[in-house]
Amino acid sequence: MKSVAPLALLLAAACTPDEPEGFVWPESTASAVSDHAAHVEQSYADALTGARALDTALEALVAGPTESTLASARQAWLDSRPAYLRTEVFRFSDGPIDNPDDGPEGLLNAWPLDENYIDYVVGNDAAGIVNGTDLIDGDALASLNEQGGEKNIATGYHAIEFLLWGQDLSDTGPGERPHTDFVTDGSGTAANQDRRGQYLTVAGDLLVANLEQVHDAWAPTAPYRTGFEGAPEESFGRVLTGMIILSGFETGGERLQAALDSGDREDEHSCFSDNTKVDMVEDVRGIQAAWAGSIEGVVAEAEPELAAQITARIDESLQLAEALENPFEHEIDPTNAAGNARVQALIDSLRTQEGLLEDVFIAFGLSVPVPE
Repeated sequence: MKSVAPLALLLAAACTPDEPEGFVWPESTASAVSDHAAHVEQSYADALTGARALDTALEALVAGPTESTLASARQAWLDSRPAYLRTEVFRFSDGPIDNPDDGPEGLLNAWPLDENYIDYVVGNDAAGIVNGTDLIDGDALASLNEQGGEKNIATGYHAIEFLLWGQDLSDTGPGERPHTDFVTDGSGTAANQDRRGQYLTVAGDLLVANLEQVHDAWAPTAPYRTGFEGAPEESFGRVLTGMIILSGFETGGERLQAALDSGDREDEHSCFSDNTKVDMVEDVRGIQAAWAGSIEGVVAEAEPELAAQITARIDESLQLAEALENPFEHEIDPTNAAGNARVQALIDSLRTQEGLLEDVFIAFGLSVPVPE
């Protein structure tokens, strides 16, 4: 997933208040920022619960590969996604998830993914790390992530997704990797079933460890959390930065506009499982929860009409995301005018949403963040 750079320099300007003449920060700012921090911590706790359940299901699949354990692992992946997706609004502000020193976002949800970097694909049975000879452990997979190219994704939700579903070669459903790809008694399909299973469980363990890292940084007494709450005006700007960039640049642009322009299923966010509509809906839900949970009240004190416009626009974006039809690859098919129109309507709403949130930056004397 493309990063927004250079965030460290960007945020120094974007989140340092330089209030317009006569502007007074609302008294509720500090309490709203503290409430937001508690919301972040709980959101990552929810994501971690889903990741741990997924990790357990992956272990069960590898220990006893059957159609049932594969179906359970797939369902655990699907169940884990909404909670994580609702945390994506906390990105783009050099916080614990994506700070330039050790933020693990690239290990968690990087995308798009080149399938043959991980495992076999049609036309190349020997492709990928699974069919190589290198050691498969947490450090190795982390070091291989994005090695040699941004599509060389080795870890995270989408690597696990590909290992569970395989390539999506169907026009009517997701990928159909057989459970026998993990059977090691000599009756399995494909090759290196033991390495494939090892890869899957290691990737699951990494997912949990990386989410634990982020969650712990938001614990009530953690240094990042206390610093965040101790600088409420700067932190308010950071919260808005995540909302702005996730709305327009990331969801509206990288995930929706790019896929609509290409019309290629390879450009949809969760292409192996056909879960892309959920991705879009839950990203907007995350923005809605962060806005309604704490930030809306601060904006309403200073700019009540603007706050009302933003609330209505986020509600509209959510309705448009929910109106997308499955599978998403049909929505972006150039021959599907109605589907294209639904995607474009969501893009347009998210761009409007982005602009309204930027208006808050201007009203509060913050510099509008400009993604790369």
